[in-house]
Amino acid sequence: MGNATPGGHDTAADDPFVRVRGARVHNLRSVDVAVPRDSLVAFTGVSGSGKSSLAFGTLYAEAQRRFLESVAPYARRLVHQVGVPDVDEITGLPPAVALEQRRSVPSSRSSVGTVTTLSNSLRMLVSRAGDYPPGAERLDSDSFSPNTPVGACPNCHGLGMVHDVTEGSLVPDPSLSIREGAVASWPGAWQGKNLRDILATLGYDIDRPWRELAQEERDWILFTDEQPVVTVHPVREAHRIHRPYQGTYSSAKRLVLRAYAESKNESRRRKAAEFLVSTVCPVCEGHRLKPEALAVTFAGRTISELAALPLIALAGLLRPYADEGGGGPATVLARELVGRIEVLLELGLGYLSTDRSSPTLSAGELQRLRLATQLRSGLFGVVYVLDEPSAGLHPADAEALMPVLRRLKAAGNSVFMVEHDLDVVRRADWVVDVGPLAGTHGGRILYSGPVEGLQDVEASATRRYLFGEAERPSRTPRSPAGWMKLRGVTRHNLRDLDVDVPLGAFTAVTGVSGSGKSTLIEVLAEAAAVGRVVRVDQQPIGRTPRSNLATYTGLFDAVRKVFAATDEARARGYDAGRFSFNVAGGRCETCQGEGHVSVELLFLPTTYAPCPDCHGARYNPPTLEITYRGVTIAGVLDLTVDEATGFLADVAAAARSLRTLQEVGLGYLRLGQPATELSGGEAQRIKLATELQRTRRSGVLYLLDEPTTGLHPADTDVLMRQLHALVDGGSTVVVVEHDLDVVAAADHVIDLGPGGGDEGGQIVAQGTPREVAACPDSLTATYLRARC
Repeated sequence: MGNATPGGHDTAADDPFVRVRGARVHNLRSVDVAVPRDSLVAFTGVSGSGKSSLAFGTLYAEAQRRFLESVAPYARRLVHQVGVPDVDEITGLPPAVALEQRRSVPSSRSSVGTVTTLSNSLRMLVSRAGDYPPGAERLDSDSFSPNTPVGACPNCHGLGMVHDVTEGSLVPDPSLSIREGAVASWPGAWQGKNLRDILATLGYDIDRPWRELAQEERDWILFTDEQPVVTVHPVREAHRIHRPYQGTYSSAKRLVLRAYAESKNESRRRKAAEFLVSTVCPVCEGHRLKPEALAVTFAGRTISELAALPLIALAGLLRPYADEGGGGPATVLARELVGRIEVLLELGLGYLSTDRSSPTLSAGELQRLRLATQLRSGLFGVVYVLDEPSAGLHPADAEALMPVLRRLKAAGNSVFMVEHDLDVVRRADWVVDVGPLAGTHGGRILYSGPVEGLQDVEASATRRYLFGEAERPSRTPRSPAGWMKLRGVTRHNLRDLDVDVPLGAFTAVTGVSGSGKSTLIEVLAEAAAVGRVVRVDQQPIGRTPRSNLATYTGLFDAVRKVFAATDEARARGYDAGRFSFNVAGGRCETCQGEGHVSVELLFLPTTYAPCPDCHGARYNPPTLEITYRGVTIAGVLDLTVDEATGFLADVAAAARSLRTLQEVGLGYLRLGQPATELSGGEAQRIKLATELQRTRRSGVLYLLDEPTTGLHPADTDVLMRQLHALVDGGSTVVVVEHDLDVVAAADHVIDLGPGGGDEGGQIVAQGTPREVAACPDSLTATYLRARC
C-alpha cells in the first residue's frame, strides 16, 4: 500500500503551488522550485541528476516529517521513515503518499490478493454467500485465510509445502567417510569436528565410507530425536592440549530444520535450505487451508480455485452476480470485487491471480497493484509521489496508465512522478527538469513549467529526446553467426514452444506484461550451449551498506594494495587488510567500519548518526595517517567514478574498472556508495561493468532483463553502445525490452503474446524489427512501425 502521510500544514493556503526553497538533499545545490498542486507533474533528467532527491528525498520526506510530528512517539516506530530533508522551507505541501519501486523484504505469505486487499473481499464472499455441505457450520472469513491459525492447514502451517530432509539431501556423496565430510549439512570448523568426535565416542566408525555403514546406524546419525551427552576425549595434537569436555549430539535433520526455521542470519538460512527437499503438503494438497474451508464453494469453486484464476477470468466469473438486482451479500461483494479488479485490468495486470506470491512480482507490477488500490481508496487532497509508474510496461500498457493517473488527479489529488518514458512525460501538465548531468554535475533545476516550454532550454538533455531532436544511428541488422534452437519449451505460460535465437547478434524479446519474456530468458540461461552465459539482472549488489561500488567491482582490492605499498605503510607494517573497513585492524571499532552508529531511543524509531569517533570516515586515526597522493583511503571512497578515473589513472587494475563504469554511464556514483542506495537499473549496470572488465568477451551469451529500466534516453544510448560493442566483439546479447528505440535497433526480435498469463506464451512474430513491425497480429508492431 505505499507509505502515507495523512497530515501536513500549509502556510500559504491560497497559493496553488508547492514551493521549495534551499533544498540540499544529496546532490541538490540549494535549489528553489515551484510545482503546481492538483496537476500531473513529471520530474525528468538523466540518471543521477537529482530527480528522486527532489521528489522523494525532499517533497515526500518533508510531508512525512510533518505527519510524524502529530503521531505519538511509540507509534512512530511502526512507520518506515525516509529521513528529515535538508531544506530551508517548503510551503503549500499537502499530505503525501509514496509509491516507490524499492520493495521491502518480500514474504512468501504476501500475495497479489493481500497487496490489493482483494483476498479480504474474496474470503468474505465465500464465507457469507458460499455453498456449504449439508449440516456444516458457517465459517467466518478468517477460516478461509491460510495466514490465520483458524484457517491454516495444521500440517504445513498454511504454506502449501512441507520442507524435510532425506538421506540423499544430507549425504550427497556416500563414498566419503564421516571424517571426510560425508554429512555435507554439518557446520564447518569446530562444530563439525565436535559432532564427529561425539560419534566416534559413541562407537561409530567415522573412517568407513558412508555407504558401508549399516542402514540403522545411518538413520540414527541423520534422523534421531535423541540428544545424548557424552564425555569426549579429543585426539591430542602436537601444538595444543585438548581437555575432555561434555558434548551433546544433535542429528543432521534437527540441525538443518532448526537453522532454517530459527536462524536470523540470512546466509545460514540459505545454506540450510540447500539440504531441504520441498514437497506439496499431503494433507491440504497444496491448497494451504483446513478441510472444512475447502468444502465450501462459490460458483462451484473452492476459495483456493477462485484465488488461482487469472484476474480477468475471476472478473468474468463474478460479473453475473454483480449485475443481479437486490442487495444480497453475493451481489454487494461481487460488485466490490469486480470494481477493484477492473482497475487492475485497466493497468494491464489481468494475467495475475490473487494467489500469486509477491516475491515473484516485478517492482513495476507491485507499484501498479498499489496504484490500483489507491484509486479505490477515495483519498483526496493528497500528493501521490510515484517512482517511474511506466517501468516494465509495454507501450500498450503505458497508454492505459495515463487515464488511471488522470483519475487520481480528477479526484482532487496531485500526482508527482519521476519518469523516463517520454510518451508519459508528453502527456503531463507540468515538467520539472533536473540536471544538466549526473552527480556533482547535476542537482540544478533547468526548467519548471508546462511541457512545451522545455523546448527552449538548451542545457536540457531531456529536450533533445522529448521533441525529436536526438539523432539515433540507423542500423542494418547483422547476419547471425549461427542459431541456438530450443524445442518444446514448457515452463509457466510457455507451452511446447519452439524458438530460434541467433548467435553473434542483438535480440530483443518483446511482448505485453506477463507474456512470458522473463521465463524465456530463464530457459535460455539454462539451455544455452555456448562458451559462457552471463545473466545480468536488477537484483541488489548487496543488502547492507558494507557492500558498495568499489568492493563489488573488485577495484577496492587494487586501491588497498596501493595504500599498503606506500613508504609509510610499509614502515609501519600495514598490509592491504589494514585498509579494509570490514575487518578489525584498520577500521574504526566504535562503528566497526560502518561510518555511523545506531541510536536506540525509548518509544522512538532507531536513528543513525555519524560515528562520534571517525565522523563517518570508517577508519581509525593511524590508518587515516597514510595517504596516497595526499588523499586518505576514506577520501578515495568519497571520490566519484569520474574523479577517481584521473586520480587512479596509473593503477591498471582500478583504471580498467573505472573506465567500464564510465562506459555504462555511472561516472557520477561515489566509489563508497552503499549498495542500499542504488536503484535496480544502477545495480544492473554495475554488474554489466564488472563483466566488461574481462578481457575475453568473445563467444559469451549476455542475458539482460529490461536493462533500460530507470534510464533516461541519453543513458540508454550510452548503454546500447556498449551492448552493441559486445556483439561486434563476437558475443550474443539477448534483452527483454519495452523501449521501442532499443527494439528498432536490434538485429532480431522475438515478440511473445498475444496477451499475458494464460493468453500469452506464444510467438506472435519474429524476425528483423522491420519484419515484426509489418506483422498485423502483433500488438508490439503497432508501436514499432513508427520507428522502422
